[in-house]
Amino acid sequence: MDFAAEKKDAENNTANNPENVHQSLDSSQLASALDSNISSKETEERQARELKAGLHPLKHKFVFWYTRRTPAVRNQTYEDNIKKIVDFSTVEGFWVCYCHLGRPSSLPSPTDLHLFKEGIRPLWEDSANCNGGKWIIRFKKVVSGRFWEDLVLALVGDQLDYGDNICGAVLSIRFNEDILSVWNRNASDHQAVMALRDSIKRHLKLPHSYVMEYKPHDASLRDHSSYRNTWLRG
Repeated sequence: MDFAAEKKDAENNTANNPENVHQSLDSSQLASALDSNISSKETEERQARELKAGLHPLKHKFVFWYTRRTPAVRNQTYEDNIKKIVDFSTVEGFWVCYCHLGRPSSLPSPTDLHLFKEGIRPLWEDSANCNGGKWIIRFKKVVSGRFWEDLVLALVGDQLDYGDNICGAVLSIRFNEDILSVWNRNASDHQAVMALRDSIKRHLKLPHSYVMEYKPHDASLRDHSSYRNTWLRG
């Protein structure tokens, strides 16, 4: 088959019949494109307002969430326990929020602190997360706070590679260790997954002794575990 000729015929057909472009897109693709355009316009308008107010807008608006699971309380789902703390969209807003958050060393176990882009809930089932996964790093409790702060700054400052593919980050306070995880949208995009790993290592200045693990969210849903049975180590 002559792929070059096929491509040229397809381009000519599209040029002569613009409606074919729309026919080639299903309703979900069109809805996604429309939502993306609306979101981009809203972001631009938000950033313009903040600049006019003399503030320094971030590329994304973020939300801090908090989860405190109490084993004694029954009939409560994980989603029931997730509480929104605060949102921010400027450098100034971030520092006001962050300076009032409890340090990891002061948080009880088990606790999760989540930082996610606005519109994305810190749940495996969320539409932005369901096809993705997360990189996992385990830390001794005495050093987790520093690495968490470095990760938060890299995420808020849009410093990590494939930033648009990142959904958020989680600090999980546990009895014997603390766990950092960075969630991304597409677990099947191997290049993006590995580039994110390398970027995390670089920005956190992660010592070689630390091992990073990756787990898709659909695997977490199947075995009801965030951190066991990881698929990839690096």
